[in-house]
Amino acid sequence: MRFRSLPIIVGVPLVLGACATAIPGAYTDPNAGFATVSGQTSAAIGKRTAFAQTQAQNDALAREVRAMVQGKTISADTAVQAALLNNKGLQASYANVGLSAAEAWQQATPENPVVSIGFLGIGAAELGAYRAIEGLIATNILDARTRKQRVALADVNFRTAQLEAVNDTLTLASQTRRAWINAVAAFETVSYLKRAKATSDAGSELARKLGETGALNKAGQAREQAFNAELAGQLAQARLTAIRAKEDLTRLMGLWGADVDYYVPDALPALPRSVGRIANVEAKALQNRFDLRVAKLGLEAQAAAFGLTDQTRLVTDLELIAGFEAEREAEDGGTSVDCH
Repeated sequence: MRFRSLPIIVGVPLVLGACATAIPGAYTDPNAGFATVSGQTSAAIGKRTAFAQTQAQNDALAREVRAMVQGKTISADTAVQAALLNNKGLQASYANVGLSAAEAWQQATPENPVVSIGFLGIGAAELGAYRAIEGLIATNILDARTRKQRVALADVNFRTAQLEAVNDTLTLASQTRRAWINAVAAFETVSYLKRAKATSDAGSELARKLGETGALNKAGQAREQAFNAELAGQLAQARLTAIRAKEDLTRLMGLWGADVDYYVPDALPALPRSVGRIANVEAKALQNRFDLRVAKLGLEAQAAAFGLTDQTRLVTDLELIAGFEAEREAEDGGTSVDCH
């Protein structure tokens, strides 16, 4: 039997199923980690949050927010609730929680060993015309060696992303409430200046009439007119400040287009007559500081990553390979097969 000089190699990769591994449900849930974020946020400020992952969910939230604010005079609580449901930056923070869950899921899943079989033929399509068969089984031993550390690090990053999302939610709620107060205060200032300007207009007109009768000299008339002009300038500046304050509130609530057609009160609510007594304020404040908890998890992540960099900085893929080779040789009297 004579072989052609041009060999053809046919590879047939086969992937073995991974060993049965229990993956935590917190990583595989469609809303991975968001339940924790929503629960802690609700306990802190009593407001509802939502994670929109589809266009239909986005449209539903937009309609809900539109019904809350369009054409209405909104309160601080309404503004905060609208911001938590409609702010796109907050949605990005929630999406980051899902990404960290996917990373933890990937690290918790062991890498599959790979089996490959190759045929060295003589150009014929039939597998029976092979010259040699090679088979390999490869598994990444470095992946198995570092898997525990990588899973621990990914889990810490997942919990960190959740706390960062909670912190972003509470920060947005605080910023929105402060923006609402600034907007109401700005419009209240406009209201005060409008009343002062109306009084000044009357005084300026009276000074002009008195000047015509000679009861008020030119200097007195000039003072009244200057005061009236100064009030006009302050009123124009206050109106501009109020418009900017409302735009800041609109941006935090994520509104645009026709949805910006809303109003804020002209006056701030009255201050409470007394403030309730709270014990251990400092301890409670430190306990509820999510930024400090995030920093603590950062230290935990450094501890989980300790030694992992040294193990993978020079070699990232280290595989254990076992294989076999079967070779068939053509002789004058027939065909012989040698296995190695």
